[in-house]
Amino acid sequence: MTASRTRILRRALLATAAAALCLPAMADLTEIKSAGKLRVGIDFGAPFYGYVDEKMKPVGSDVEAAELLAKDLGLTLEIVNTTNSARIPNLLSNKVDLIISSLSITPERQKAVDFSMPYGAIQAAVGAPKSLKLTSIDDLAGKTVAVTRGGPQDKILTERAPQAKVVRFDDESASITAAATGQADIVAITPPIIAAIAKKNPAREFETKFILQSYQLGIAMRKGQPELMKAVNGWIKTNLTNGKLNDIHLKYAGVPIPKEIIDGAK
Repeated sequence: MTASRTRILRRALLATAAAALCLPAMADLTEIKSAGKLRVGIDFGAPFYGYVDEKMKPVGSDVEAAELLAKDLGLTLEIVNTTNSARIPNLLSNKVDLIISSLSITPERQKAVDFSMPYGAIQAAVGAPKSLKLTSIDDLAGKTVAVTRGGPQDKILTERAPQAKVVRFDDESASITAAATGQADIVAITPPIIAAIAKKNPAREFETKFILQSYQLGIAMRKGQPELMKAVNGWIKTNLTNGKLNDIHLKYAGVPIPKEIIDGAK
């Protein structure tokens, strides 16, 4: 073999090795059960989905759903706290097995991860004090709007309201605090969280002004995990049909899971 061909082969082998190192370790259901635990990424800065109560205990609809899933699979739950923008990176780097964290199913995200069937829905809405007149996205031109970095509202405003001045916070708790304390008069977030802002500071008279868009929520996993996908989808169908997931949602959000999501499990 000539020196030139040897160099070419060496480069090819190095490229193959480098590519292999970039691939996350796959942990399908068999491997997860062998480990005896289910690692789930949840953002604790996203009331009502995930947050820490006064006793410093993780609570929320996604937390309780993860607890139920782990129990039904016969596994110990390990919750990994993640920020909104780090949800998918933490999954792809194998820090977690699943993401259950108010993660909406979008074509862009589906390029990187696989999603379960929908287990809930989230609405992107605009909230502001009662005194502000806002009826459509066009009214946001020239106004400062707080969003959670990497969330669906961030994407909507970036694409559809280019004249709005978007201020990005790392998690929903920071967005809530900004709105409740007057750092931001307008926030793009979910209706239950807008209600939480109003409760946190009633004097601001925060209310939902209009709905930007509705998204289906899914449980995210790395690609190439058919066993895990089958188990998670079966679990979602069972617990949407028997009402357990709806009961959890009602407990924290105060409203039921949209009928079309429940009907989709039948």
